[in-house]
Amino acid sequence: MTAPLRIAVAGLGTVGMGTIEILRANSQILARRAQRPFEVVAVSARDRGRDRGADISNFCWYDDPVKMAAEVECDVVIELIGGSGDIAKNVCKNAIAKGRHIVTANKALLALHGTELAKSSESAGVAFCYEAAVAGGIPVIKTLRESLASNSVSRIQGILNGTCNYILSGMEREGKDFLSVLKDAQKLGFAEIDPTFDIKGIDAAHKITLLSSLAFDIPIKFSQTYTEGIDKIELDDFRFASEFGYKIKLLGIAERKQDSYEQRVHPCLVREDSEVAKVDNELNAVVINDEIVGKTVLIGPGAGGKPTGAAIVADLLDLKRGNLNSPLGESILSSKKIKNINIALHICKNHAPKNKQITRCREPSKGMVIDNTLAIDPFGYRFYIFNISFFIT
Repeated sequence: MTAPLRIAVAGLGTVGMGTIEILRANSQILARRAQRPFEVVAVSARDRGRDRGADISNFCWYDDPVKMAAEVECDVVIELIGGSGDIAKNVCKNAIAKGRHIVTANKALLALHGTELAKSSESAGVAFCYEAAVAGGIPVIKTLRESLASNSVSRIQGILNGTCNYILSGMEREGKDFLSVLKDAQKLGFAEIDPTFDIKGIDAAHKITLLSSLAFDIPIKFSQTYTEGIDKIELDDFRFASEFGYKIKLLGIAERKQDSYEQRVHPCLVREDSEVAKVDNELNAVVINDEIVGKTVLIGPGAGGKPTGAAIVADLLDLKRGNLNSPLGESILSSKKIKNINIALHICKNHAPKNKQITRCREPSKGMVIDNTLAIDPFGYRFYIFNISFFIT
C-alpha cells in the first residue's frame, strides 16, 4: 500500500467534522478501495477551544487557514470555510500555487470566482473538485460531468435548497404561516440563524449557476441568474394551488434556448403527480433532460454533515483514482467556451398564456400571476390572483 493521501481541512463546522468522522469511521474501507490510506494532517478553524464532539488534538492546528494552505505538507486542501470572501478564496489560491489539490463545498465561492479558480487549477495541473457544493449527498456534478458527458442537456430543474423546501412543506402540511415554520426549522437545525441566503433564493441561485455552466459549457455568470425567494408566499397560495392540482416549490431552472440560456430561481407551481412535487421537507431533487437518456431524476439529502461529507470523501477517492476532470466539464484553457452568450434574466413571453381570453375572476382578490400576466388555470375558465408571481412548470 502506498503512502497516505495527506489532507488539510480548513473549516470545522458541521460539514468539516462530518468529513473527519467519515474518514475515521470508514478508514479501512477507504484504504482498501483507494489502495492508499487517507490521513488528516492539519486543520484550521476560528475557535480552537470549541467542543466539536470529537477529538482533533492529534491534528496539527493552524489559526490561519490561508497560512495552512501555503505551509503544511499535504496533498489536498479541503476548503469548508464558506462564503465568497478573501479568506476562502486565498486558501484555494495558496493551495493551488503550492500544487495541492482542492476539494470544496463552497458554492458561493464558485459562483462568484469559479472561472478564475478553474483557470488557475488547470494551469497548475491540480484538481478542483466540488461535488459537495451542489445538492449535498446527491452526485449531480459527477452525473453531468461523467455519466451524461456524451449527451446534450437541454434543461435542468430542481429543488436545490433544503431550508426552503422544509418551510414550504411545513406551510402546506401544517397550515402554519411562513414565520412560524421558519422558527421551527431553525430550532431543528434546518435553517440558519440568519436565513437570508436561503429564503431569498440566493443559495439555490449559486447552485443553478454552477449546474448551468457545467451542463451547457458556458461561463459562470451568477449576476445573470434571476433570483426570487419564498418569503412572500402566504397560506392562501397553497389552498388555491391545491385546487388547481399543483404544489408550490422553489426551483432552480437552467434551460438552453435557440439563441440564449435561462438561469433562474423562483417559486413554481408544479403538478402534484410530478417527481419534484413529491419531494418534501429537507430533501433535494434534480431533474436533467437530454436528447439521449431523456429524463434523469436524482433525489436525496441536500445538506448536513454526513451527506455533504460523503460527497467530499467521494472527491478524495476520485483524486486517488486519477479522475482529474476539468472543473467545468471541458478544459477552460483549451475549449472554445461561449463568450458572448445571452443569458436572459427573465423571459416573460416564454411563460405567459397564449391565445387565451381571460374571463371574469371568480375570486378577484387572489390568483396565479406569471410575470404580471394573468394565467389561465389548467381548466381554462377560471383563475385567481396569488400574492406572488409563479411560473407553471
